[in-house]
Amino acid sequence: MAKLDEYRQHIKNLLQQHANTVWDNRIQAQTIFDTEHDHYQLVYVGWRNQNRIYGPVLHLDIIDEKIWIQQDGTEVGIANELVDLGVPKDDIVLGFQLPSIRKYTDFAVS
Repeated sequence: MAKLDEYRQHIKNLLQQHANTVWDNRIQAQTIFDTEHDHYQLVYVGWRNQNRIYGPVLHLDIIDEKIWIQQDGTEVGIANELVDLGVPKDDIVLGFQLPSIRKYTDFAVS
C-alpha cells in the first residue's frame, strides 16, 4: 500500500507541476484526481481567438499496482519524470503504445 500511496502522490505532484506551466492565460489547466478509482488527468480548457481548446494533455491510471500512461502530450515524457522520481520502469506501462510495440521499450508490457 505504501508503494501505491507514493505513486499517487508522484502523479498528483507531476500533474500539478505541468498545470502550473501553462503559458497562455486564455487556457485553464484542470487537474482531475479520482483517487478512489486511480484515474488522473490534466485537461486544457479555453479559447484561443476563435478556436476552442479542450482535451487531455496527460491521463494516467494505476492498474494492478502499475502506472499506465494513457495519454502524454508533453515534450519531456511523464514516464521519464516518473523514473527520475524513483519509479521502476517495470512499474510503468506506456498504454498509448500498441501492445505489440511495448515489448521493444524499456517499460512494462502490461
